[in-house]
This record gives sequence, structure tokens and C-alpha cells, in this order.
Amino acid sequence: MDELYPIGDAARRTGLSVSAIRFYADEGVVTPTALTEGGFRQYDVHAIARLELVRTLRDLGAGLDDIRRVLAEESTLPELAARHLRLVEDQLRQFRARRAVLRTIVRQHTTTDQVSLLHKLVSMSDDDRDRLVSRFWDFVTDGLDVHPGYLERLRDRRPRLPEEPSTEQLEAWIELAEIVRDDRFRTELRAFFHRAFGSEQGKLMATPEMLARAERRRVLYLEAQAAQQAGVPADSPRAREIAERMVADSAGFVAAITGDHDLAKARRSMAGFDRTRSARTRAKLTGTNLMVRYTTLVATINGTPVPDADKTAAVQEWLAAALRRETTG
Repeated sequence: MDELYPIGDAARRTGLSVSAIRFYADEGVVTPTALTEGGFRQYDVHAIARLELVRTLRDLGAGLDDIRRVLAEESTLPELAARHLRLVEDQLRQFRARRAVLRTIVRQHTTTDQVSLLHKLVSMSDDDRDRLVSRFWDFVTDGLDVHPGYLERLRDRRPRLPEEPSTEQLEAWIELAEIVRDDRFRTELRAFFHRAFGSEQGKLMATPEMLARAERRRVLYLEAQAAQQAGVPADSPRAREIAERMVADSAGFVAAITGDHDLAKARRSMAGFDRTRSARTRAKLTGTNLMVRYTTLVATINGTPVPDADKTAAVQEWLAAALRRETTG
């Protein structure tokens, strides 16, 4: 016969309190193995093992009815775990959403009138988010006379919040939802696009041919970035070869717009890159900065690379150094 342990020993072995063990016995979850003549409860090793399981399942949030079914073998442990995993994941999503709202309230010194709006924004469905962003782009591109393919590319720049977003992604969505509803932001961005594409030259920039050229430039830039980040010396043949291809591509890009193919001018412009001057120029480009802000938030939400002006400048400095060394070498 298995050794029997008094309730105090059972409590020490399981980490449960004596009152908790009595409660589980009274609820019919784990009954005592035996009672002494004086009515004291005793438990064998099997009962103690069941009590330990009960404690673990309770710590994981399982209810008494579910635990009874598992102990009675009416339900399997994996089935119980699967049900509670879904509950825990739902709770985690809710906690992440609440944390994002609370952080935004602290950071922005949100008023009481805005709290319900923040909670509404973070609780939006995928369809609601899609409609909000669609209305934003409908307003920004209304009356914009450019190739339809370019408009489609703009409209495709939209957030796609994952099923289990991080707090950072939720915070980015809150900020994005606020700016696409902000009349000043919407109006200034709309004015920027109408200025940028109001001329024949601007319309040309939005044609499929120029968009294809822009994509080739992007791919070439990524090659340069990979080489620079890999530590390829700026005075190496590899760096110079990439830089020369960038110069040729830049000259060809300008020529496609203006008809003036000036390779030497493109080389001087790239070799003369200055980070400080570039930053000052970029700071004045209000419309461009608005689009960068929008694009950065979308990238954060979607979990894709975020635009980084410092990294871009480092690549441009690397290319400039490669061209200057070629000129003086």
C-alpha cells in the first residue's frame, strides 16, 4: 500500500496552501486518499501528483471545470492547452493594444477627450483601417493628372498590421491613423503632389518608363549599400566600378527627363556630395518629409526596412570617396 501523507505534508510537497487543498477536496477536484479515525485528510503520491497538476493548470489560468474534465479523462491535456492558448493570445493582443494606447497618452500628453479615439484607432478591424487609408489617398490624389499606374503605386503604400502586432507597430499605427485624418497633413501632402506633377516634366516622372528607371536605380543603390556595409574600401576597384555605374545611371536618368546627357556633370555632382549640405536641403523639402514620415510609419507597421537618412548619407559618402579617389588616383 502506498504511503499516506497528512495534508500539511501534501501542502509542502505541492506548494499549495492547506486551505487550497481543502478547497479542491470540497469542490471534488482532488479528494483525499483516506481519512483518519479523527477525520484528518491523507493523500498518497498519486493524489499529490494530481494536486501538483491542478496547481500548474491553475497558474496557467485553467478553470475548475476544465481541470475536472482533464483529471476525469473527459478532455485531454493538449485540448485544454489549445483552448487556453487561444485565450492567452487574445489577452496578449489586448494588453499590447492597451500598452500602445497608454504609451501614446504619456508621450503626447493626451487629453481625456482623445483617449476614446486612441482606443478606437487601435481596435480597428482590417477593413476599417483599409477604408481610412483609402479615403486619405482619395483626398491626396484627387485631380492629380498622372499615369494611373503611378496612382496605383501610391495607393498601395498602406499599412498591413500583422495578426499579432508588437507594441511598436501598434504605436506606429496610432500615429499613422492620426496623421491621415489630420487636415493639415492631408492638405500639405496633396499640394506637394500637385506641385511635383503639375508640369509636363513632372508627369513624365510618373510614367511606367521612368518608374522602371527608378526601380533600376534603387536596385543599384542597394548593391552599393551592401558593399559599403560589408566594408568594401572606397578606394577599391569594386567600389569604383559600382560608383561609375551609379554615375552612368544618374546621367541617363536626367537625360530621360531633360534630354541632356552629361556624364561629367553627374560625376561631379555625386563626387561632391556633402552630408551637412544635403541635410539642410532635405530639411527644406516639406512635402518630401511628409511622405518620408508616412512611409516610415507604414514600414514600421508592416515590419519592413525603415528609411534611414544616416545610412543613405553613409552610402553616398562612400560613392563620393570612390569617385574622388579615381579622379586623383
